[in-house]
Amino acid sequence: MVDRILVDTLHLNTHEFVRRWKYKLQKSPQLKCYNALTDEQLNAHGGVYPVLARTLDRGLDRSYVGGYFVGLAKERMKEGYPISEIVYAMSLAQQTVIEYIMNDFLIDNPLKMYQTMETVNRVAEFFFLGCFYITKGFLEATYTEMSGKDAVSEELLKKYFKDDFFFKRD
Repeated sequence: MVDRILVDTLHLNTHEFVRRWKYKLQKSPQLKCYNALTDEQLNAHGGVYPVLARTLDRGLDRSYVGGYFVGLAKERMKEGYPISEIVYAMSLAQQTVIEYIMNDFLIDNPLKMYQTMETVNRVAEFFFLGCFYITKGFLEATYTEMSGKDAVSEELLKKYFKDDFFFKRD
């Protein structure tokens, strides 16, 4: 029940979630890259809400979610964003959704409380997985840049990129 209402709200009022998220970004002095963007550019960065709606509606598709966030991270890395800002902006996007759930849903009985808690858990799982894939995508893009045009030695790359959970050139 709570999931269905949230999904509909995310689809119909994406702009309201983006507006709330932008307000949080603009109040965060540590987000220098995001705060340098125009309103239109920030609006374009708010695409996570339709992806969340689809995930809540159809279930967690790791391939779809992973592809979205890996691509997002690679794009942001090429644009010069530090990974810390990307992850913090994601945290603010999650906070925006959870605040909406906690403030705008009437929790007047134990069943609704349980449903609300379940929805908050699903939202948190989505954003946690998103941060995992953002890190993965950012590291993939960094590795590719360093091994390609930056011509960092394979020995040095192996020293700092020890994990095999992301793409490496063979």
